[in-house]
Amino acid sequence: MTKHSALTMDNFKDLMDTFSQWTLPGIVLLILCWGYARKVPLYESFITGAKEGFGVAITIIPYVVAILFAIRLFLASGIFADLKTGLLWLAAQFGFTGAGDSLELLPLALIRPLSGSGARGALAEVLQTHGPDSFLGNTASIMMGSSETTFYILSVYYGAVQIKKFRHTLPACLIADACGLVIAFVLGVVLFG
Repeated sequence: MTKHSALTMDNFKDLMDTFSQWTLPGIVLLILCWGYARKVPLYESFITGAKEGFGVAITIIPYVVAILFAIRLFLASGIFADLKTGLLWLAAQFGFTGAGDSLELLPLALIRPLSGSGARGALAEVLQTHGPDSFLGNTASIMMGSSETTFYILSVYYGAVQIKKFRHTLPACLIADACGLVIAFVLGVVLFG
């Protein structure tokens, strides 16, 4: 890389940093200007929205407490170690002796639908143990971005509108998470394996 192209890359990085710093304040300013131009009572609208948001927050607290309790119980049970041991045994029965390293991603794959903070902890552990530029680090990063905290989101959103039966939503979301995680693993193998 020549000195001129490195300077261009540094300028581009500085430009993108400045752009990203001003994106959110710019959007807020644009909304305020748009509302002012349309003669919307901005402050009163903000206060009304804040009151409604506070009411929604009070309504969903029991649902959030319940899902956080379930997540902590699941994490504290030690089920991941047992599951990993069982899957290693199963892989060995089918002759896949090199599957041990890939099973380091199992806690992330299982925690991600339950808890965003737990998944970040699992991701941090993979990155700290194997490095961010390793196959497992890159694949874990892709997995983190290709799935959602399904149980948490469903409990918060459905709790906000007081829907107690998820019906087809939960299976559809879990299938989407599973597809995202599998495709993330395949992309990790193809791109970094």
